[in-house]
Amino acid sequence: MIVKSMLKPLALAALLATAGAAQANITVYTSLAAFNAATVNPGTDTFAGFSITGSTPSPTTRTAGSYTYTIDAGPAGSFFGGGSTANPFLSTNTATDTVSFSGFSAGVVGFGGNFFGSNISGLFAAGDMLLTATDSSGTVTQTIVSATESSFLGFVSDTGIISATLASVQPTTGFLWPSADNVVLASAVPEPGTYAMMLAGIGVLGFMARRRRG
Repeated sequence: MIVKSMLKPLALAALLATAGAAQANITVYTSLAAFNAATVNPGTDTFAGFSITGSTPSPTTRTAGSYTYTIDAGPAGSFFGGGSTANPFLSTNTATDTVSFSGFSAGVVGFGGNFFGSNISGLFAAGDMLLTATDSSGTVTQTIVSATESSFLGFVSDTGIISATLASVQPTTGFLWPSADNVVLASAVPEPGTYAMMLAGIGVLGFMARRRRG
């Protein structure tokens, strides 16, 4: 059985107090298909190989396709994977810790994933998840009510995602660990003018190739 440290749960009011009042230029998506349609070049971190038998130091750098990012657990610190060896997911070692996602590669405008709760044994547990995303214009907050392992939430910013935070809403009895899987990062869809330049460039290359063949 996975042993995780247990601290007194944070008050829900304290969690809600961290939500920014500013309205960011962020669009929220509740399906991966819609998120992918609004972005390009997605990269996914499935947490393959993430330890479910021992703690992982925090912060740590992860990769999602061609992108990199940093995860940090706090305030107590350290991660502990859940799930199984064949299909692990990210979780904190302390139930009341939050997970901060930051240090995204240049050009990342989209951040999303499957967010849900787990129990002390590292297995799925029903509960609510609180997520925030921040860009240069402010912060948005979303709650996934009765989150499941397939619950998807994604954020796409006009200016780029700076950071995101995941926390579990602690139940009245017991504890709920914040967990994440299939974290996806993505870039912005090119502007129409960029497509036109690309097509023009391809046309010039094709013309030059015909001349060489001639």
